[in-house]
Amino acid sequence: MEKEEAEIDRLPIHLLAYIFGLITSFTDLAQASSVCRKWTEGVKQSLALRNSLCFAGWKMDDDSTARLVRLAYNLKELDISRSRWGCQITDNGLYQISLTNCIGNLTSISLWGMAMITDRGVVKLISRASSLQHLNIGGTFITDESLFAIADSCPHLKTVVLWGCRHVTEIGLRNLVNKCRKLESINVWGTRIPCRLLRRLA
Repeated sequence: MEKEEAEIDRLPIHLLAYIFGLITSFTDLAQASSVCRKWTEGVKQSLALRNSLCFAGWKMDDDSTARLVRLAYNLKELDISRSRWGCQITDNGLYQISLTNCIGNLTSISLWGMAMITDRGVVKLISRASSLQHLNIGGTFITDESLFAIADSCPHLKTVVLWGCRHVTEIGLRNLVNKCRKLESINVWGTRIPCRLLRRLA
């Protein structure tokens, strides 16, 4: 006797993709993608439809994060901020993300509190993010090297958060302000930038 097809298996792939797009847990998405080939394709298509990805609160590694971003080729906003569980992203992860198709379309990136990243990874990522308008890189150990890369690569930048970035100097900040002419807001609380410079740049 022929086995009757389950109701959910009769759903067209575009409807499955829509349903999977409502799932916020990346663990659940990973499990769903391993059910069958149709569900795998549904998960891929759901990621392709997303304009925003937020990994804050999920313990992600370099490879899994880059793999998801690679599938989300319509992405505009990417948040891999470190939170309670911590995204364990390193420079290697940022490099992998820099090679994805969506990188040139990203308008917002948050790397808040990512203590495992350095200038090397940030420069790789930022150098290809030419559409970037909003950048949160606060709570990291970046130096002026990253600020120079931002200034050279992000002409549309409107807001940047450098909260607690104690290794950036007035040289890097001045260069950033001079080159990013669309800047509207800079958060430098907790840095070592002297107040006199901020008053002159205001």
